[in-house]
Amino acid sequence: MSKQNQSPSILTPALARENLYLPDRFEGLRQAGGDALRAIVHPVESALASLDARFAEMRVARRGALTILRGESGAGKSTFLDTVCLFRDEVVTERIPSTADVESMLDALGPADGPRILVLEGREALRAEPAEAIEAVLHAVNAFVRADAGANTLVVWPTNTDDLTEMLEGVAGQLGAEALFGVGQPVEQFTGPPQDAFARIAEQTVQALNRGASLAAMGISDEHAGEMAREATTIGRYIALIRETLIANGAEVTGLLKVERYRLWTLVIAGNEPENDVAAVTRGSHGYIDIDRLLSATGANVVKELKKYPERLGLLGTNLDARILHMDMLTALAVARTHGDATLHDLMRSVGMATKPSTGESVSSRLESSELGLLLAANALGTRKRGSRPGGGTTSAFASLTEIAKINDGAINRAIGEGLADIGLIEHYETEKDVGGELKFASDLYLVRAGEPIRVEVMWRSKSGRADIANYALGKLRNYGRTIGYLP
Repeated sequence: MSKQNQSPSILTPALARENLYLPDRFEGLRQAGGDALRAIVHPVESALASLDARFAEMRVARRGALTILRGESGAGKSTFLDTVCLFRDEVVTERIPSTADVESMLDALGPADGPRILVLEGREALRAEPAEAIEAVLHAVNAFVRADAGANTLVVWPTNTDDLTEMLEGVAGQLGAEALFGVGQPVEQFTGPPQDAFARIAEQTVQALNRGASLAAMGISDEHAGEMAREATTIGRYIALIRETLIANGAEVTGLLKVERYRLWTLVIAGNEPENDVAAVTRGSHGYIDIDRLLSATGANVVKELKKYPERLGLLGTNLDARILHMDMLTALAVARTHGDATLHDLMRSVGMATKPSTGESVSSRLESSELGLLLAANALGTRKRGSRPGGGTTSAFASLTEIAKINDGAINRAIGEGLADIGLIEHYETEKDVGGELKFASDLYLVRAGEPIRVEVMWRSKSGRADIANYALGKLRNYGRTIGYLP
């Protein structure tokens, strides 16, 4: 069954599949913002203590200084330098890009009121330019840190090779020695965060950048995460290994979904209005499932089975665009009365329910503002708010509707499809559409929106809670995973 789209403009925003984001260098994290960075960045205490000592010496000497920060590529030097402000108050970090002329940039810098770190960016390895060019940079730095403009500035030259480190140490030592480096070591050895923190940092990074997703949602079990941490020598290498695993696992699922890119949305409609329970097992403002919460919310047999491969289930949920949504009783009843066909209305009258259509505008606005309507229109859900409790008449009528659902849920689901098509939120719908694959079962609703299919499983209940919702959603994920051959 289908309806022609009556509001083409609604179909303009594409329904974007959630794409996991996991950069392995700090340049990709800068745009994440301070709150996200606070959740991601791990303090490297030894390096922070070294900075404390350098700035203390600079305050007493009333001059700036230079330090060479030697660390392997991927150790987190850029991340550390750019986020010192998260762990030390009033410290600011500025950068001189690799393409800029250092002497000109230093001449243009004014004095800093508080402690300032100035990073010579992109000069970590010994490159093709002659030694004279490197010496010229060091001459400019030496003059700057002795001037008033550089009095509160620690110039940092990050390196990742011994050749460049030794050259810098030698040339700078000839220029300024203790006056440039201070009385401590001219080279600060930077190892980055400890290896046993790699998995926690990766988990926090994934959560902060991907609406609370877990490593399990990326297809990586705790055991596998630990194995990779032991293999990686730097945090950058570790993040790269995780990303490679994600790509490999995602490619596997993508390769299996050859005919249809499945999207699995679960719609919960229950007499006790369990919107808070739905929110408790989802994350973000688009209703994405939280696989960890689902697994911990129920002790049903399906959990015991799925916990054998939680990383596959989590990755499957991401690739299936799996979401859980709530629809309130009033909307469900209004849709049944207004968009139900003769079969549904006969069933409703047989149990004493009214079938007089609700006001068209009221039903349309209810559907458009429902969680299903908002997501079909490519809008965020916003803050879930509990409205006034339905009266006894509504509760009684809905109880009758759930009884009908037990014998013919297809008739009620068809009314939902008709309503969505009538207001132009979908282009086409079918009920009980075969999923295909090895298991033989059908989706409750098959919606086509902006050219993309969405399979909706409708959970009709007189009363439901978190465990019931989790059990239902996990069961559906298991079935869809099996039918495409991804789960055993």
